[in-house]
Amino acid sequence: MPLLKRGKIVDDHWRFLADDAPVPANDAVAVSLERWQREHNLLTSRSAPLGLRLKSAQHPQAIANDVGYFALIALEFPKFTDGRAYSHARLLRERYGYRGELRAIGQVLRDQLLFMHRCGFDAYEIADTDAAEAWAAALAEITVWYQPTADGRPTAGDLRLGRGEPAGHSPARVRTAR
Repeated sequence: MPLLKRGKIVDDHWRFLADDAPVPANDAVAVSLERWQREHNLLTSRSAPLGLRLKSAQHPQAIANDVGYFALIALEFPKFTDGRAYSHARLLRERYGYRGELRAIGQVLRDQLLFMHRCGFDAYEIADTDAAEAWAAALAEITVWYQPTADGRPTAGDLRLGRGEPAGHSPARVRTAR
């Protein structure tokens, strides 16, 4: 599946390991929460990058004190109607201070890319063959927001008070989302 970062398809150097697979010494690997909890000492002693895969039912509070160990956290969307990963992404970014790669995996749809980005995701596994074009279109769709989020865009209130410009502002086309 293509990996989309910064609006471009990029090579994915991460290996997502099964719980019973051996851990290679020098590869960037991502493990499940269960494996992280079981093999914490072994995994933290590696010098290669470490990532974590959280299922939608696994709350990020379980790793709140450990986010500094991970260069990647992948949050699963098992189906497009399951939005728990949106909340988990915001918690990881805003409450737990996670600054590494936050990747959306599973049922990642073009219509959700902009909202995922606003919640703090910066990488997406997307099945769309025109993923880069879908990304650009998704980010340009709505330029003014009422609520603040992790992406730092000014809100409608900020704009009314003269604090910032909407992203991609075009006077002829400004749509808002609540």
